[in-house]
Amino acid sequence: MLDLIAALGLALAVEGILFAAFPDGMRRAMFEAAHSPSDRMRLVGILSALVGLGIIWLVRQFG
Repeated sequence: MLDLIAALGLALAVEGILFAAFPDGMRRAMFEAAHSPSDRMRLVGILSALVGLGIIWLVRQFG
């Protein structure tokens, strides 16, 4: 449970840094995401989740 809370905190920190460092770029990215087809958003979400799980597995196996 502590790992999950730490991961959520890290995700928020990274997102906050991106918004602070590149506000216009993040605004454009959000606009593009909001206007993307649902199928593309679903595919990107599934691929992101799989990559994230792969990273977690690698770290747990070899870290």
